[in-house]
Amino acid sequence: MVFRPAVVSSLLLAGFLTACGSTIETNNNVSAERPLHPSPSALPVASPSPARPNLQSEILDDRFKTTNSPLAKIDFKNFTYPLPRGWQNPDNSDLTLSNGKLDPVSADTDLGMDPEEAAAAKSQRRIGALYVTTRFFDADGDDQDDAIVILKIETTGSAIPQIVYIYSYKNEKPELIWYFRTGDRADGGLKDLRPENGQLVVELFGQDRFLMGETETAKITNDYEQICCPTFYTRSVYKWNGKSFQPQGKRLTFSLADPNAKPVENMAEVVEKQLKSGKR
Repeated sequence: MVFRPAVVSSLLLAGFLTACGSTIETNNNVSAERPLHPSPSALPVASPSPARPNLQSEILDDRFKTTNSPLAKIDFKNFTYPLPRGWQNPDNSDLTLSNGKLDPVSADTDLGMDPEEAAAAKSQRRIGALYVTTRFFDADGDDQDDAIVILKIETTGSAIPQIVYIYSYKNEKPELIWYFRTGDRADGGLKDLRPENGQLVVELFGQDRFLMGETETAKITNDYEQICCPTFYTRSVYKWNGKSFQPQGKRLTFSLADPNAKPVENMAEVVEKQLKSGKR
């Protein structure tokens, strides 16, 4: 299943760095017998830094933690998972967690390195993963709970993408019916996923961010955000047709800064029209 918005950009925002400074001046003309005492109103007042939001709060809440399905007995912390296309290891190995963790393997290379040595080093690299949580609900509309397992990808870098795996219980074992990768925090990171009217609701941080198959999330042009602190999120809905999850209805972009603001429908198409008319 692959579908693309009208305007897509592959630029990823790695983060913002901010700095601040202050200067204190002295008045050499002030007599030593009459020291200058600045009034309290003249003194700088330190403002506390705003706390960074917990972007995993909804994923880690108490919803969908129990089930009568045999899937509840599966130890997903000691389990093997496939990697999405474009994220495979050089040897095409899967992710096998032990006690909820698999350490990544890094191998440094540089431009002056012998090509064969560089290739050998790259072949040793492995993606790691960390178990986040498992939710149990009916994702495919068959009135039976599925297991929705969320892993955090570990690459030795600063990015925090995640992978979501959806398992049904068939033939006395878990059967993977879909998996997909989300973005990095404000850049398409996972906000929430839940069932609704027999369908799967997925919410990703960012403007008109939605799933494009297994490998990436759609991104409209100039959707730049401070990576720690998203100001928008997008809700999209998917329905299982027996073979895959298909998008349903309109994608809705909500403002986190103004919860009362009306959501924007299919924002990528709106931006495309603005670009064509020269309004953006």
